[in-house]
This record gives sequence, structure tokens and C-alpha cells, in this order.
Amino acid sequence: MDAEQKLFGDTLDKLLSESDALGAARAWAAGDSGPGLRLWRSLADAGVFALAVPESAGGAGPLPVELVTAFRALGAHGVPGPYVETVAVAELLGLLAPANEWLARIAGGSAVASLVFPPDVPYGLDADVADVLLVVDGDRPRLGEPGEMRVSLDPVRRLFSVRPGKFVSDISDISAADAADAADAADAADAAAADLGTLMCAAQLAGVGDRLLSVTVEYAKTRHQFGRPIGSFQAVKHHLANAYVALEYARPLLYGAALAHGTPDFPREVSAAKAAASDATYFASRIALQVHGAIGYTGEYDPSLLIRKARALRGAWGSPSAHRARVLA
Repeated sequence: MDAEQKLFGDTLDKLLSESDALGAARAWAAGDSGPGLRLWRSLADAGVFALAVPESAGGAGPLPVELVTAFRALGAHGVPGPYVETVAVAELLGLLAPANEWLARIAGGSAVASLVFPPDVPYGLDADVADVLLVVDGDRPRLGEPGEMRVSLDPVRRLFSVRPGKFVSDISDISAADAADAADAADAADAAAADLGTLMCAAQLAGVGDRLLSVTVEYAKTRHQFGRPIGSFQAVKHHLANAYVALEYARPLLYGAALAHGTPDFPREVSAAKAAASDATYFASRIALQVHGAIGYTGEYDPSLLIRKARALRGAWGSPSAHRARVLA
């Protein structure tokens, strides 16, 4: 990354370090979205959502490298809310309805967006908080209404069934002569939005893994057994080193996919990144739990939120096996 991109990442990390993001996550899980939405607006002021919105709609994007950088920070700090889904909605509307009023509101942080994208995104994340909720399942996207809340392994990920409603108004009806071209354009926009959402989920996962490894290394330095820090034992060192290597190998795949945005290689690169980030972070979460012991799964202990999130995000936006099959194809 260049100096500006590194500065952007450092600025977000500092902002989130000072914001008690995990406290906002606990409040979000309990149904209090206030702290999380205040953090949402702070991140919007830092330019996070503008990165996904075209310049013609008041944004600065799409800038996929900066988005990957931002979502690694969001994952590392356990930030609650449908950030991935909002970026996917911005990509979809930017391609299908670049004059849509929601784009400017997303860029400015005054609108929270979520979506249902069967089969990989069957439930609307935080649909009850979303200002705009889309159902993307064939033909044109529809506006949706939240239904029943479903239980997630990650209590911060509040999932809802969604009932489809009317079509998005400014994606107009088409004539029979234009039907084939319009259908192709809609399919391409759907695929691009799904791929960008998948990449953001992968970046978020990588951030979770980085944070889990960091706190686990620190814990291994301070917890003693047999008169020695457990981090001095070779078996623990090997586990932590293996987790580090897995996360380091996933990171260039994330940025490689970001650089492939807008090219025919983007879907393949996204799937490679999602499979690698999912496996690396899930492995890091298992090592974190083993090193911490039972305290690692105690609700009051911060790493427990990240361990749960690692498992939930592993299957979100497509499983590792599904993405490996896509790369192979």
C-alpha cells in the first residue's frame, strides 16, 4: 500500500481503539443500537462508506484496496452492524441505479443498508435497524420488510427473515426488445455486488483472525504453568506460528482480489481470498480458545466475541468449500 492508504488504515485503527467497539457490540447484541450507530456515523465521517459509492453519487469509489483495509480494521475491533451488506447494496445500486437517493445517504452515513442474497445470504443482517433493505433474488431488486429474528452463533449478528415487497422504484421497467440486455446487466450487477460483499466479509474475517492471534500471543506471555509462561512451551509456539503463517498467506489474496476488481478474474480471486481467510481465521480462533482455556469462551471476556464471530463469518457469504469449488471451476 502507498503512504496514504497506510495512513488511512492507521487512522481507522486509532479511531476504533478509542471507541470501545466491543462495548458497542455487546449493546448491539442486547438490542441497543445506539452506541453502534454512533460509531457508524464516526466511520462514515472517516470516509468508509464513501469508498463504496461512485463519485457521481457523492462518494469516492469504488476503491476496493481501501475498502479491504477498512474492513480488516472493522473485523479486528469487532464492530457491530451490517457494514458488509451496506457496501454490497452500494455496489448494486451504483451499477443499476446510479441516481438512486440511497447512494448519497449511504456515502454520508445517514443510511444503514442490509440485504438478502439467496442462497449465500439467506437472512437480512440487522434488518430491523436498516433504513433500506433489499431482496436480491432474480429480476430487479425489491425492497424488503424484516420478519422473524433468527438466533446466530454470534449474538452480535442479528439475523432476520425478510419478506419481499415492491421493486426499487428508479430501476425502471423495460421493453420486450431490451429485456435480454437488461437481464444480463441485472445479472452482472448482482454478481458484482455479491463478489464485493464476499470480499468485504473475507477482509473482516482476516481482521478478526489478526486480533485473535495478537491477544492470544499476549495471553501466552502472561499465563504461567509449571513456573513458566505457557508461550515458552514449544507446542504452544508451533500452534501460534502456524496461525500466523495461515493469516499471512491469506492477506495478499485479499489485496490481490481488490486489485482484480472490475476484471474477469475478480470472482475467482474473491473466492480464493474468502476460502483462505475463512480457514486461517477459523484456525486462529481454535488456537485462541485452546490457549486461553475456558475463559476464552466466557461472555464477559472480549476474545469470546471474536471467537464466535470467526465461526459465524466462516460460513457467511459462501462456505470455504463452496469457494474452493468455484476457484477450481
